[in-house]
Amino acid sequence: MPAPSFRDYLYPPDHPRVALIRGLDARSYAEAAKGDSFAGPMIEGWQKLYPEPFTGVTNDGVLREELYPLTDALPGEEAPTSDMVATAEKLLTLTSQEQRDRLGYPVDAHEWQSWANPEFMQHDTGLRLDEVDPTLRDAALALVESSLSEQGYALVRNLMRINGFLGELVELPELMNEYSYNFALYGVPSESAPWGWQLFGHHVALNCLVAGTQLVLSPVFLGAEPDVIDAGPHKGVEVFKDRIARARELMASLPDAVRREALSYPEMVDPAMPEGRVHPGDERHVAGCFQDNRIIPYEGILLSSMPPASLALIDRLVDDSIAYLPAGPRAARRREIHKHYAETWFSWIGGWQSDEAFYFRIQSPVVILELDHHTGVFLSNDTPAPFHMHTVVRTPNGNDYGRALVRQLAKDKK
Repeated sequence: MPAPSFRDYLYPPDHPRVALIRGLDARSYAEAAKGDSFAGPMIEGWQKLYPEPFTGVTNDGVLREELYPLTDALPGEEAPTSDMVATAEKLLTLTSQEQRDRLGYPVDAHEWQSWANPEFMQHDTGLRLDEVDPTLRDAALALVESSLSEQGYALVRNLMRINGFLGELVELPELMNEYSYNFALYGVPSESAPWGWQLFGHHVALNCLVAGTQLVLSPVFLGAEPDVIDAGPHKGVEVFKDRIARARELMASLPDAVRREALSYPEMVDPAMPEGRVHPGDERHVAGCFQDNRIIPYEGILLSSMPPASLALIDRLVDDSIAYLPAGPRAARRREIHKHYAETWFSWIGGWQSDEAFYFRIQSPVVILELDHHTGVFLSNDTPAPFHMHTVVRTPNGNDYGRALVRQLAKDKK
């Protein structure tokens, strides 16, 4: 039986889901969405969370200290700081004073926490890439490119292109296009002092801080609806295929008794789930936008209960989930994650065979990796489908946004 196609779930052009918002851009839709039965309660809930001062995600409400030492990166693990500084300075030369004032924030600004992944713009942070001159837009993306691996930048740009493809499919190009994203700078570009940048919008959110030779890219949200481009100039683009295949392979590789322990719920919307376990926007995700201080208890099984073949698949899932990092910081992050394998948990919701939708989480004191298949937002599927997924990466215990490093630097100056 062939896998379901996203094209089977396209709304007709006159359907109210798309017809009533046709012509709206992200700003006007942000206002309209407040009264929407789907988006309104979600926005209201996020508005209550946003003002909270940053602490960091934990598993039990107690912040573990000394997980993120402020030291020079090991040889071979250094951040591409010089290239990042050069591209950031070029970007700044292209901005007017008014644009520079909108673009920049202090390195410890609360606005870091304003990122979100929906198509509407809940917080107008920084500059909007589809509203600036293409030269300035390209300079902002050059900074993103200088901070990521080649593979990571290609994925980000493909997700942005899928967003534009979706906007064309449903005839909402003002709302969803290749450049409908906010971009901001934090701090002053420097070879030694901490600074960073932020890119966020529909299905793409990156928060990057560099402090000398250390680089932190977290939180990261990457997703797609649909997961392929099957027409137009970017035909052939596909995303997350390998990660999803490895996740299914992992579940199939587990002994039956171990798999049962890993399975938190057999159904994506399970009758045994407590109230609120499925969020209207995040669905099964627990570490998405505005969840900077959430308590997320460990679930499932410890990695130590897995046979070697399954553990090797965990390694591949971890590597694929952090592949957006440039080579040096990626090696440092991999080493940091592996160091805590003895206290790393794996949990699963849903099926794992054929094209069944699923959710998984890998969680330790230093990382949360999530992947969740979702129902349609601009497609009409009312159950989770393999062509719409969200992924999240967090750095628990206070180092999202590189905040643990920034706080240590601030203490050292006193």
